[in-house]
Amino acid sequence: MIHEHDPLVDIRPWSAQDLALLTRLLGVPGMTEHLGGPETAQQLEKRHLRYCHSSETGVDLMFVILVGAGRLPAGSIGYWKKDWQGQVVWETGWSVLPEFQGRGVASQAALLILKRARAEASYRFIHAFPSVENAPSNAICRKLSFSFWGEVDLEYPPGHSMRCNDWCLDLFAEKR
Repeated sequence: MIHEHDPLVDIRPWSAQDLALLTRLLGVPGMTEHLGGPETAQQLEKRHLRYCHSSETGVDLMFVILVGAGRLPAGSIGYWKKDWQGQVVWETGWSVLPEFQGRGVASQAALLILKRARAEASYRFIHAFPSVENAPSNAICRKLSFSFWGEVDLEYPPGHSMRCNDWCLDLFAEKR
């Protein structure tokens, strides 16, 4: 949880200047233990270009998580369209640098993403699929009132099977 003495959390669209952040998030073993291991420089560059393109098109949106008055880059978060069990839904995911973990940064950024997805009103449900072994991300899903739908096998990254928890939130539940 962000405490009063901790910095504020905001998000901004992914941009060309964010490759170094992406490398710290997905290019090192400690940050990717629940994601099949670090990506190569070529994979990171390809992902970076895709994230930059998302900001230009408004599709499959990726954001930089910013912390404090200095708006320090602390991680990434996004949401994108996914075909899931016969319906189109949003999927969300996040990653926070070690020095910002355990302070509620991902939870606060996720609240901002949920607000955006709700306002967009394209799809009723948003899912998160953290690894069954990723206790912090699963805790965030619980904290944000996602419903646990069970364990599933997903391929992420391509070619790597991953056992995940399927968490779902009804974005329109408050409107009933």
